Amino acid sequence: MSVVKPRAFSTTLAMLALIALALFAAGCAVNPATGKHEFTLVTPTQEAALGREGYTAATSEYGIYDDAALAAYVDSVGRKVARASEQPDLPWRFTVLDDATVNAFAMPGGYIYVTRGLLAHMQSEAQLAGVLGHEIGHVTARHSARQMTQQQLAGFGLTLASAVSPTFRRYGSTAEQALGLLMLKYSRDDETQADELGVRYSSVAGFDSREMPGTYRTLQRIAARSGSSLPGYLSTHPDPGDRAERTAALAAKAVAGRANLVVKQRGYLEKLRNLVYGENPRYGWFEGRMFYHPVLGLQMQFPAGWQTQKTRTALTAAAGDQSGMLQMTLARGTAGKSPGDVLVDLSAGGKIAGSKGGSETLGAWPAWIGTVTVPDGAGGQESLVAAWVRITPDIMLQFLGKGATAGDAGERQVLAAIRSISALTDPARGMVQPSRLKVQPAASAGAFRGLWAGLGANLVPAEEGAILNGLELDENVMKGQWLKVAEKVKRP
Repeated sequence: MSVVKPRAFSTTLAMLALIALALFAAGCAVNPATGKHEFTLVTPTQEAALGREGYTAATSEYGIYDDAALAAYVDSVGRKVARASEQPDLPWRFTVLDDATVNAFAMPGGYIYVTRGLLAHMQSEAQLAGVLGHEIGHVTARHSARQMTQQQLAGFGLTLASAVSPTFRRYGSTAEQALGLLMLKYSRDDETQADELGVRYSSVAGFDSREMPGTYRTLQRIAARSGSSLPGYLSTHPDPGDRAERTAALAAKAVAGRANLVVKQRGYLEKLRNLVYGENPRYGWFEGRMFYHPVLGLQMQFPAGWQTQKTRTALTAAAGDQSGMLQMTLARGTAGKSPGDVLVDLSAGGKIAGSKGGSETLGAWPAWIGTVTVPDGAGGQESLVAAWVRITPDIMLQFLGKGATAGDAGERQVLAAIRSISALTDPARGMVQPSRLKVQPAASAGAFRGLWAGLGANLVPAEEGAILNGLELDENVMKGQWLKVAEKVKRP
């Protein structure tokens, strides 16, 4: 048994006191939305850093929708609502992501995102204001900071799990934490509070918050839809129960005595003309085992039965039993380098401990294909299939994959998929275009189902069209009522 000397003991006490003081300083904070003191391990400075880094990561991962006028419109509505919050001076930033999923989310520091999929399904400017107000509420109430604190106290990190190996993360730790927040599920208490704040902020900003319940009814109807790169709204924003009814009651109270409230249905629909609807085939689509990517000008074949998921900058495929997996991404910081140069740089930087392979040509594209040995994140090493393919002077593709064991059938499938890459030469597939929304008045009165059938032969199913317009299939539509019309993508 050791004896602590008085001087050492006093030094230890001093250190403990400093640690306690630091924890108190970090942990004692006032919640802007409620005015209450609460314990947190995340400072406003850290939140701001997460937001800034997360913006780069999120927009790189999912893409910014290319419509400056629409972006300016969404930003103007968002800023008007944010000015009604308790933090009007945050550097608020409202971004439209080029993703078909119906979703909106917030990152700390005032970064709010809505997908073009969500914009397509809203019916008025007031509904948009309500959704943005809800997300603003998540920021002002510091819900992400609360979740991060709870996870840190529980001993978990918020790093975004790589599909293949921790060695090959595409973003810095702060950006990964921010992206990880997108996949976290808010608590029902958080959702209740954000609903209340969204009603309050949008009403004070002059919007008719009585439009919000319709938004939630639409979200309920599409909650089961899938097939996009981001989680759906209700998977990350769980319904606290009777959401539409409760929000209707909150809105009725919030707008009492207020005049000239903004709805702007026709004006909002006008903003949606020509909006890309659904998945954009320009950034890749599957036909059975074949994957086509018109923008990159390539095609490749994946093993039968593998499940796939893609974003703007990444494609992940895996066998159902995890006997093989493959991830394709854009290799960053490789301008002017050959595929072999990339391997040399990773080896020199200590990210690769060993490699076995060589230069190949895939079609007309130079490549390096082989296996590499990398740290596994747990003090050991693992073997991965790796390949780098120079598609254009500015674009290098990176492939990382593995089988269940080195050299097994799963690994051979991964290598075969990589070597199947070739140039996309079919002009019909190379020129395929996305579906875009049309906005037009109903030519006659009648039930929506019948009117939809008369609008064209290549439209999306009537049920999908009804949800898109916030209507029921048998709901009566008035002559001249404005409708959003979407066609199916015409593929070869």
